[in-house]
Amino acid sequence: MNKSRLALFLIVAILLLASARSVSLAADDTSEFVDSQAFLQSHMAPAGPSAAKFAPAVEKLLARMTLKEKIGQMTQLDISMVTDSADQDIRIAPDKLHKAVVEYGVGSILNAHDQSLPPERWHEIIGAIQSEAKKARLQIPVLYGIDSIHGTTYVTGGTLFPQPLGMAATWNPEIMLRSSQISAAETRKSAIPWTFSPILDAGRQPLWPRLYETFGEDTYLASVMGVAAVRGYEGEDISSPVHVAASLKHYVGYSYPTTGGDRSPALIPESTLREYFLPTFAAAVKAGAHTVMVNSSEVNGIPGNANRFLLTDVLRGELGFQGIVVSDWQDIENLVSKHHVAADEKEATRIAILAGVGMSMVPKDYRFSDLLLQLVQEGRVPVSRINEAVRRILTLKYEMGLFAEPLRGRDAPTDVGSAESRQVSLEAAQESVTLLKNEKGALPLSKTAHVLVTGPDADSLIPLDNGWSYTWQGDNASLHPKDYPTILQAIQQKIGADNVTYVPGATVDKELDSDGAAAAAARADAVVLCLGEWAYAETPGNIGDLTLPDAQIHLAQKVLEAGKPVILVLTEGRPRIIRPIVDGAGAILMAYNPGNAGGQAIADILFGDVNPSGKLPITYPRWPNMLFTYDHKAFFGDSGATAPLYAPQFEFGYGLSYTTFAYSDLQVTQTGAAGKRKIEVAVTVKNTGARAGKEVVELYFNEKFASITPPLKRLKRFAKLSLEPGESRRCTFELVPEDLSFINAENKRVVEPGVFDVRVGGLEQSFEWK
Repeated sequence: MNKSRLALFLIVAILLLASARSVSLAADDTSEFVDSQAFLQSHMAPAGPSAAKFAPAVEKLLARMTLKEKIGQMTQLDISMVTDSADQDIRIAPDKLHKAVVEYGVGSILNAHDQSLPPERWHEIIGAIQSEAKKARLQIPVLYGIDSIHGTTYVTGGTLFPQPLGMAATWNPEIMLRSSQISAAETRKSAIPWTFSPILDAGRQPLWPRLYETFGEDTYLASVMGVAAVRGYEGEDISSPVHVAASLKHYVGYSYPTTGGDRSPALIPESTLREYFLPTFAAAVKAGAHTVMVNSSEVNGIPGNANRFLLTDVLRGELGFQGIVVSDWQDIENLVSKHHVAADEKEATRIAILAGVGMSMVPKDYRFSDLLLQLVQEGRVPVSRINEAVRRILTLKYEMGLFAEPLRGRDAPTDVGSAESRQVSLEAAQESVTLLKNEKGALPLSKTAHVLVTGPDADSLIPLDNGWSYTWQGDNASLHPKDYPTILQAIQQKIGADNVTYVPGATVDKELDSDGAAAAAARADAVVLCLGEWAYAETPGNIGDLTLPDAQIHLAQKVLEAGKPVILVLTEGRPRIIRPIVDGAGAILMAYNPGNAGGQAIADILFGDVNPSGKLPITYPRWPNMLFTYDHKAFFGDSGATAPLYAPQFEFGYGLSYTTFAYSDLQVTQTGAAGKRKIEVAVTVKNTGARAGKEVVELYFNEKFASITPPLKRLKRFAKLSLEPGESRRCTFELVPEDLSFINAENKRVVEPGVFDVRVGGLEQSFEWK
């Protein structure tokens, strides 16, 4: 990448996110809703104490620190380095703890595997850590962090929400905000003040096993939901006993590996990086996020932890980020063992620190501290770089209130797993589930019907939650709560156990009794077929083919032969290919990983107690080798082909309802004088069905010609509204010139004259921008 290129594009991108006004949804009562852009506006400027308030205390402390104490602050160790035993029997080892916190002055500790403990046990463990820190010369508190990806991970009884991909399917930033607030409060209740979340790299590679941790493939949708997550976590003041610091992951390009495998190389042109991947981080930095975690892999041959251009020139210089930059697991050592850009770990440490890494997730030895100390003593890393990193770490600890109260949050009145939190989780799951097909009145099901429930995901919470659920892989059934129903149990509760037959039929990859399932289907009125994936996180989730395993496809085909209505329920973290069974299914529900409340949410939708309103945040592919995003560019090759190249199973933004909506009277007008012009887009939306429902109004642009090939369409605004039968509203969106911008061949964000098409709800109108 050319480091001399101008940085103006991100300034414009941030203005784009902050400049437009709210949408007005005029009805008979002239009520107003808030659209996506208004949500961004209202959450872009956090209040609370400024870091400058703590500068005198930070500088005073920094001046007293030895070089070894400073480097200790830059060191993050795994909990196993200060404990004996493991998993739920974990206990502090005093000698290990003394070595880490007193001798080395370690600044941060995390746990990332199999510890799921009640808040009281976390109080004991973290209390011991902070008490030991009080014995050190300068008594600097330790910063503890965990991966609360979709709720309160690693805390027994914590509330889990849909995974981020499912949250994006709600298209509702307000419910994202609320879920993150609950996650923050429950995490801080355990005296843990830092969460390694959200993932803001756009999920544009369906094979990637961390797709479910993203907010989908679209940059704008991911920006809105990402800002909601950050503001929910951090609130107005991260010293609050109910808020935590967020960490933006994984900066940047991690989610777009060429092969689809976790921690594998990405080839991303700078213009693409700036157009599709950096704006989400720019928005979250603008929203006040305090920490960033680095891409473990590489972009264009340069590992994330060695990329000074991205970590310093762009993140600091262009985005204006002021907080902590932390590596991911063992990533400095990986510069030697995996990336081969350094001959030894000492050189790798020098490269990473000078590139911009401020804290190393080591995580299981003291080599980083020892080697960095040597590098500074040898003059190969300047003391000024150490001071810069430590100043940011100390500032964050002061901002969090850790110096005043190291266990802040422990005594907060937060009720972990409260009824209110569970209700929000249920509502989020209900809004996320996406109805992809519904033919011949297959849904909703009658509550008097006899239903066969079958499939590997029918009777377990594990596929509802997926990874990062109480433990890293999320596959320990004993740690999942016993008072949430599985899909099977929720259906039994809904219509009575006597009206339900259950035959497992298959595991996720092995046939069990497909003939028995087919025989039971013949005796049933309808079949709920629960297919998808089991739990996985990171590299263990790598696969080479998106096609659903043969055992599940065969089970589906056998059940379909019975000739009864089959409702396919998919619980999966990425879109598995279901082409062979789509036509036979009467209805298809995409449930993503809806969390513990997912079983009830799915049953509520199956039997019509809730009207589905989710919309796909990804393009659902039809073929394993045709993985397009919705905002792809024009291409040759369709004519004469046996099948169109762009023929997804289901489009981005698609989702059905039990009611119908009609769009009319689309109007696009330009207002304002030259230099201050705005575009007003107005459309009327009416509920033309017989029941109340929620509709996502999606506004797309495309430019008919530009200096580089434009995408066929891009999402620019959305709003979710509820309409009663027969009710209509006039929705008016206001946009600004920056909404027409793109990254040009010189990697600058520009607005060019041209003709633009506006598309909303199947309607289209063009305007010319001069």
